[in-house]
Amino acid sequence: MAETSSGTKKTVGLVTAISIAVANMIGTGVFTSLGYQVVDIQSAFALVMLWVVGGVIALCGALSYGELGAALPRSGGEYHLLSEIYHPALGFLSGWVSLTAGFAAPTAIAAIALGEYTHAVFPAVPVTHLGALAVVLITLVHATSIRWGNLLQNVSTAIKVGVVLLFIVLGFMASEQQSISMIPTLSDWEILVSPFFAVALVYVSYAYTGWNAAVYIVGEIRNPQRNLPLALFIATVMVTVLYALLNYVFLLLVPIPELVGKVEVGFLAAEQMLGPAAADILSILIAVLMVSTISAMVFIGGRIGRVIGEDYRVFRTLSRQSDKQIPVNALIFQGVVTLFFLYTSSFEQVMIYATFLLIGMSSLTVAGVYVLRWQRPHMDRPYKTWGYPVTPALFLLANTFIMVYVVVERPLESLVGLAIMVVGILLYMANKKRSSFGDEITYEG
Repeated sequence: MAETSSGTKKTVGLVTAISIAVANMIGTGVFTSLGYQVVDIQSAFALVMLWVVGGVIALCGALSYGELGAALPRSGGEYHLLSEIYHPALGFLSGWVSLTAGFAAPTAIAAIALGEYTHAVFPAVPVTHLGALAVVLITLVHATSIRWGNLLQNVSTAIKVGVVLLFIVLGFMASEQQSISMIPTLSDWEILVSPFFAVALVYVSYAYTGWNAAVYIVGEIRNPQRNLPLALFIATVMVTVLYALLNYVFLLLVPIPELVGKVEVGFLAAEQMLGPAAADILSILIAVLMVSTISAMVFIGGRIGRVIGEDYRVFRTLSRQSDKQIPVNALIFQGVVTLFFLYTSSFEQVMIYATFLLIGMSSLTVAGVYVLRWQRPHMDRPYKTWGYPVTPALFLLANTFIMVYVVVERPLESLVGLAIMVVGILLYMANKKRSSFGDEITYEG
């Protein structure tokens, strides 16, 4: 079996790479975001367009990441890419964001959603404890067997896509539907360039978080020069279509006033569509769907910790692998951080500041396409960004638009995100200072 230069076996094929990206995207966000979006936007056309625009932005990012990942095929995602393109300090900062807000926080949110949807059917089940149990068990599976971890990922993702398709089909077949129009008026178009639309895109961006998931494990993907860009493209297009249709169905089934501020959008839609008894069944299926999300984030988050541990001696323990090439220590660390967020975090605030940070890091990474084209014009590029230079520019402009309005409209969450980055910078500087005492920090990209 092929191995990377660091001894990591290439065990991930195209199907699993697509599965991981799809599983990272389809999760908590699409079943919870609409309730927050309708607080300021009541136009069905604008609400569906949110998901189309979000998908186009994600696709522009995926096409750009495909070039970078194929040219620099090492696991670690933005951590590795930013270290290579700019400076190890920026890579370290990205790794710090991934270790804290990037994977642990969304995993905790998915665990809470799993608990909430289960609690809706079985009120005696404690939400937080059930979510914690799911995190622990899934982490154990990934820490003990690559084969069973991949099987869990593929099967749970198949169930996830099946649940979404079931929702869409049953929604279009429902006898009682709301009267909504997808023909835009002048006011609908005005909403698309409003601050409300920009802030609502934060929730959509969170739902699409994971479109770049395969880049984090590129060192374990077989034939990454071909399979990585293909996995990113297929997964993003697939999820964009599913998201737009699913949210249209939600609006078709549930009156907008009943959605305002609600988290359990999927449960409300199922109840309107099939009645309380069937809604219970679909609610459990959504809970199972969250297993796939948790599994994908546990799998990738552990790999981030391992790569950082390979490069920075202070985190060396995270790089240690079992005899099965599994980064057990990094998985345990990721699990502990996830449990911390699970028991201490607010759902909406974590969603916003985590998205704010991830958008910033992904934007710097996409800008790296221009940097490398200029600095290393003769670099071997097995895949080149389709639509260059327009595609990366669209991604950067859209994300700048979102981030500016987040700072204006949600300053507290923005400050929390910036505080996390400042802590990361200070940690990097403190670690670098320790090098004079023999604990040298080196980037081995």
